[in-house]
Amino acid sequence: MQPDKPKPKALPPPHWTDRWRAALPTRDSLVAHPWLQPIAHRVLDPKLWRMHHECVARGAAIGVFWAFVLPAGQILVAVAHSVWWRGNIPVAAGMTLITNPLTIGFWLWLAYQVGSLVLDAPPPLPLKELGESSGIFDYIGAIGAPAILGMGIFATGGALAAYVLVKIVWRLKFWRKHKNRSHRQKNQS
Repeated sequence: MQPDKPKPKALPPPHWTDRWRAALPTRDSLVAHPWLQPIAHRVLDPKLWRMHHECVARGAAIGVFWAFVLPAGQILVAVAHSVWWRGNIPVAAGMTLITNPLTIGFWLWLAYQVGSLVLDAPPPLPLKELGESSGIFDYIGAIGAPAILGMGIFATGGALAAYVLVKIVWRLKFWRKHKNRSHRQKNQS
């Protein structure tokens, strides 16, 4: 009789990041894609995909800016501007998701509030009180200018804040790493 062989342990399920990476297209598949062939040499520049502090800060600023300027298609515009301004493409695309279909209502309401404060605009009348002579377009026009101004303020202020915040966080991370390294070297000697 043979001794029982131990049963091999079942492998743990792959981590969600592993499944996500496996689902992403590879660099070679992107280069071979017919739509990307005319611009592949620019979009697939390794500097645009590397986690370098300046590229990441630019990508964050570009993504936040276009998230508030365009209601749709902002990812494509952010990617195009990341290529132009040498920003990190994945960061720019990710930052545009600040204004997604679940949060756009909140951002528009907040933009209207900020724009109304700046313009000192009176609150619009409820739709019932507008009367028969004015319609929905007059109502949208009454709330449009403050909302557009507020989104412009969020776009410029958010882009600036994202750029500065990335630079500060990166600097603090570098400082802490350097401090820990020097502390370890003191303890070893």
